[in-house]
Amino acid sequence: MIQRLDLYRTPPDWHPGASLLVRYFWFCFGAPLLSARWLPGSAWRVVLLRMFGARIGVGCRLKPGLRVKFPWRLQVGHACWLAEDAWIDNLALITIGDRVCLSQGVYLCTGNHNFRSHGFDLLLGEIRIGSDAWIAARSVLAPGTAIGDGAVVGLGAVVSGEIPSGVIVRGNPAGVVGNR
Repeated sequence: MIQRLDLYRTPPDWHPGASLLVRYFWFCFGAPLLSARWLPGSAWRVVLLRMFGARIGVGCRLKPGLRVKFPWRLQVGHACWLAEDAWIDNLALITIGDRVCLSQGVYLCTGNHNFRSHGFDLLLGEIRIGSDAWIAARSVLAPGTAIGDGAVVGLGAVVSGEIPSGVIVRGNPAGVVGNR
């Protein structure tokens, strides 16, 4: 069965989560400022995301090039690092614990499509990352992924499902290779 993109419709029970005006200001002003490489600094990025509804703890470092789809669907704990080119594509809620490091180019994806459906139906799944986890550079977390406390996702790993606390995973698909 192939997809018929002309048949795709946004699910009637899904909403972006903010008013049209808030979304307009975010996409026209907030998102470009957040990702701006020519503007140094982290504290003002935290303030900007909070202005648009993100819940972000104290002591977080947000790097230039960070992209966030919907700040109102983002919860970040204390003392987290969100690195350059990390992309938080959060059509659904993303919850990040305390002291989490998202390294360069990490992609957190909460939405996908059903390739077995003619209508290419939207499939959503929240992502949860436990405290003290490290998501290494260029890793991808699929919709519905849950990373346990203290787990490490290795360089370029592709993760789907639940990763237990304290383990190290790597590869595509990611598999456990040891304990932290």
